[in-house]
Amino acid sequence: MVKAVLLDLSGVLYVGNNLLPNALASLNLLNSQNIPHQFITNTTRSTCDNLIKSLARKGLDIKKEQLFTAPLAARQYIGENNLSPYLLIHPDLRPEFSDFNNRNFDSVLVGDAGSAFTYQALNSAFRILLNGNKLLAMAENRYFKEEDDFSLDAGPFVHALSFASGAKTTVIGKPSKEFFLAAIKSFHCAPDEVVMVGDDVEADVNGALSAGLQAILVQTGKYRPTDEQRIQDSSAQVVTDIGAAINLIKNGY
Repeated sequence: MVKAVLLDLSGVLYVGNNLLPNALASLNLLNSQNIPHQFITNTTRSTCDNLIKSLARKGLDIKKEQLFTAPLAARQYIGENNLSPYLLIHPDLRPEFSDFNNRNFDSVLVGDAGSAFTYQALNSAFRILLNGNKLLAMAENRYFKEEDDFSLDAGPFVHALSFASGAKTTVIGKPSKEFFLAAIKSFHCAPDEVVMVGDDVEADVNGALSAGLQAILVQTGKYRPTDEQRIQDSSAQVVTDIGAAINLIKNGY
């Protein structure tokens, strides 16, 4: 029996600046049914505070304490391991890491840097990794869905750096098992009593299943018709959108 829900943001509740059908109604249903839920995301193009403001402009009233992001997990990991990373991240995310300004780099942290993925920046990261330093990825998603079309995410650049330098990648966000288990701590229930709802078969669905959670894939956002074939466990459900997912949960999934 499902006791709590994890929800992805982009591709599940909205694409670009546009809310997806049934997004608001689904969140209202979760609230009215008193179903505990948390929002988790690999989005690495803005700080947590700016993400909250962006969600509010879309009409999504999501509190900071309901949000668990890959950048927040990365900050925690860097602090716990006393690292001094070279930041290959989006300019809008830099305020989140403003206190990590030591230039004696012992690692590389990669997010979705967008246009900051220049040859110079990638080559600087490569040279640091070539000296045997750590490669940290807030995410290794291959692509994401924007309003106009699909766009490259951080994954291709992370894999290029790993391939060139020989460095093994430590993934901090989804699909890391540790990321999912950290996200569900506040629920105080077993992993198999939590369901993850997402549009990414690798990061959301297979990541959640590997962590012992249940999973629902929605056919919105980055979903493509062949994605069902890549789901690693037949227990996962595939539904049309967030509305169908929440109805499934409400009715005893």
